[in-house]
Amino acid sequence: MSFGRIRLGAVSNRMGRLMRSPRLWVWVVPLLLYAVFWIWYTPLSGPMTEREINIIVSAMEEGGADPETIERIQSFFEDDDGGSFVMVNIIDRNEAPATLPATGPGASADDLMAHYMEYMWPALFSRASHPVFFGSAFGLSMDVVGIEGAEQWETAAMMRYRSRRDMWEIGLHPSFADRHDYKVAALDKTIAFPVTPQLMLSDLRLILLLMILTVLGLIDALVFRRGSLPQKSYALPS
Repeated sequence: MSFGRIRLGAVSNRMGRLMRSPRLWVWVVPLLLYAVFWIWYTPLSGPMTEREINIIVSAMEEGGADPETIERIQSFFEDDDGGSFVMVNIIDRNEAPATLPATGPGASADDLMAHYMEYMWPALFSRASHPVFFGSAFGLSMDVVGIEGAEQWETAAMMRYRSRRDMWEIGLHPSFADRHDYKVAALDKTIAFPVTPQLMLSDLRLILLLMILTVLGLIDALVFRRGSLPQKSYALPS
């Protein structure tokens, strides 16, 4: 009985020393924060439900959307696998956009797009959605098959959405409907289509984890392991 108490006391003392160890907390705290980020960034709510899809379809019908658009959007949400996706956007700006109330006369396509994105940026970032690529075209299309008027483009961008539900929630807000006309007016032509990532080296979960492990490994090596090395003593001959 006394031996068991001694062992329990020894284990308790060891655990107490471990919990007071700065080295432990240097690793635990960042990894716990990373776990919180991973849970927030990863789509965990599952695919869209039939009820949610019916709400979307009903809203589009009440808004006067044409049957072809309704069918396309309905299919997009019915095929939901619950995962994240990337929206590929190819854009050609309108050199002479229409005058709209919030931007006024003489506003450029960039002005109209900035008004639209003023709502979109916070809505995207708060739902773990963000750009993964953006670039400007520096020449005409190198290969065009089966598309008319597709020789000239200005911008290519890819936007990561955490889930289709997040995309729906962004579009459901009244501010989206108020500003979407500004996006349309800013564009001469555009193509936007969703893709499922199969190889995505820009995944923030991977990048952030590698950065955290690298920094913690350096701190551990430079601070804690160096401090634990036995110090050699050099005695002068007598």
